[in-house]
Amino acid sequence: MDKDVEIYIDGKYYPKSQAKISVYDHGFLYGDGVFEGIRAYGGVVFKLKEHVARLYDSAHAMMLKIPLTQEQMVEAVLGTLRKNKLKDAYIRLVVTRGVGDLGLDPRKCATATVIIITDHIVLHDGEAKTKGITTIVSWVRRDPVDGTSHEIKSLNYLNSVMAKIEANMSGADEAICLDKNGCVAEGVGENIFVVKNGKITTPPTSTGALEGITAKSATALAKKLGYDITITNITPFQLFNADELFFTGTAAEIVPIRQVNWRQIGNGTAGPVTKKLMVEFKKIVNDPKEGVPI
Repeated sequence: MDKDVEIYIDGKYYPKSQAKISVYDHGFLYGDGVFEGIRAYGGVVFKLKEHVARLYDSAHAMMLKIPLTQEQMVEAVLGTLRKNKLKDAYIRLVVTRGVGDLGLDPRKCATATVIIITDHIVLHDGEAKTKGITTIVSWVRRDPVDGTSHEIKSLNYLNSVMAKIEANMSGADEAICLDKNGCVAEGVGENIFVVKNGKITTPPTSTGALEGITAKSATALAKKLGYDITITNITPFQLFNADELFFTGTAAEIVPIRQVNWRQIGNGTAGPVTKKLMVEFKKIVNDPKEGVPI
């Protein structure tokens, strides 16, 4: 992206090279903050209000007060896109606890820091969307729901980073994480769906999985197409023997999985259900009814 892109920090814009936060910010020191990844397609920010609502839910769960209303946050995101003249973009919305001291006590942080970055991202493109990607089941378990659960979209993604490192070392495109009981939770940054005998299943958030906004859209599209969808625990065995598998996520969109731990899934390429959902998803992403126009 152009080096002169403007980054929003606490109501002001800074060139990318000058966009900085304090080393005493709790987001930097402790991962104490929340974030959202959002996409704009053809001048429409897809599910913007839903992403902002989830950001505030995450902040509420960790008792982080955001110094803007949800309506003001929506306008700040739109304003940053307009400032950078972007109609197609990946938006990273970050709220940290703010500047404090070197201790853990969040009471030392007077005001939260709000950052909005508008850029581009590509996770899986080209053949990944037609042939599918390879995965491994990671030894890194998802944090339990009574700990630093991934239901909170916090800045602490070490759990996912470690699983991603394992996938990289194994030569796989992505990792799949299990919960403490050995049931499937999600990918490192995506929700996962299993297709078997024409029926679709996906894990519950009780595994520590994030309640995905793209996952909700995919679920609605699948129901519209007449597929049954069940939220239930899924085992690695069920992954290995699925007819189709696919990930969903803001950055990933919908991407098929062709291999899990060196076991071929289905016919080893994108299956018919996944293909239909990918086609339908492309139809809605720049629909003003599905987002907020820039």
